Amino acid sequence: MARTDSTGSTWRYRWAHRQNVRRVSTYRGAEAAWQRRDDELRRLRALAADFQGSAAAGAGLALELAADEVVLWALPAAQLVEVRHTTVLPAPDLTVAPRTGSLRPRRPDGVRVTDAGMAVITSRRLVLLGGRGRRDWAYGRITGLAHDPAAPVTLLQVLDRRRTSGLLLPTDAAPDFRFKLTLAFADAIEQRAAVIAQIDELIAEHAQLKPFRPAVNTPAQARFSARVPGGRRTIAVAAAIALLVPAALIESDPSDPTGGAEVAAAATPAPTSSVAPALIRPAGPALALKTPPPKRTTSPRPSPSATQGPLCGAPENPLGYGFCGGTRIRKPAAEVCDWFDCVPQFWAGRGYLVQCRDASVSLAGGRSNACAEHQGVRRTMTK
Repeated sequence: MARTDSTGSTWRYRWAHRQNVRRVSTYRGAEAAWQRRDDELRRLRALAADFQGSAAAGAGLALELAADEVVLWALPAAQLVEVRHTTVLPAPDLTVAPRTGSLRPRRPDGVRVTDAGMAVITSRRLVLLGGRGRRDWAYGRITGLAHDPAAPVTLLQVLDRRRTSGLLLPTDAAPDFRFKLTLAFADAIEQRAAVIAQIDELIAEHAQLKPFRPAVNTPAQARFSARVPGGRRTIAVAAAIALLVPAALIESDPSDPTGGAEVAAAATPAPTSSVAPALIRPAGPALALKTPPPKRTTSPRPSPSATQGPLCGAPENPLGYGFCGGTRIRKPAAEVCDWFDCVPQFWAGRGYLVQCRDASVSLAGGRSNACAEHQGVRRTMTK
């Protein structure tokens, strides 16, 4: 037997089930993405704390090490590249750039490959042991360093070399190479602790973005518009059609092809000739049909399309509302509560949209009592 509510209807339960399935699916996708990023940050934190080298790691390499020099890492496949044109690179720093996307295996314009071999990171320099010879970049002489954001290319400038050069690496090895080069450079200037502190800060910031499990929708929250296939969009389109059809019928009402009213004249003899009964247009303007004023019509609301790109932990919604930064939302769309879990008396709020710590949404942003009964304000919603 079908399950019904106190009114004997089942559509409310179907609506609640659909909403809960959608919210759980969105939550699990956001949680999985958050967990992957958290695992990557913690892996970098462990690597930064334990990254050490040894003189034994350089055994068998055609490389003479200084007395206090150790090999930290070696990459067997790398290509030496040089820049054809003159360029100025930014000074090397210790920024740990988060990975924003996969690198493409391509060579940037103006960069040519001149050799290939093994890249070795030591405690004092970066070395390429190529087929045509050896190329060194001593940390103490590096004046510029840049990592291409789209290609696995790292360029370097040193004091004693006019041409800018660098390495083209395999795409899967480039992120680790760049991070380990940053650690080696930090060790050379005794700033390893600064890199670790930076990673700890990234982990703490990322922890604040962990998505909350959404609240469960109940059948009692279903609105009557949910019973109509298409919901509010269908109702809006039907209302627009109801306004357009009468206006179209009025405009299409047949009118006199001559442009005015006609009156019948009696057949009476004229002084000079006789005329047959005819329809004669009066000299003055006759009584015309009263044209109704044009009615204002409401165009149907366009169907929302799926939002593009990530919303930084917000549920997928066609409104474009998220937590990635932008403009505060002081006048939210009427259907905002169809996509977010609104607090009771949501529309009584006077402020901007914020997310409470229990994942509900309030319109009292900027007020001292915002989310007072929902564990406080977590973050601002933007568009």
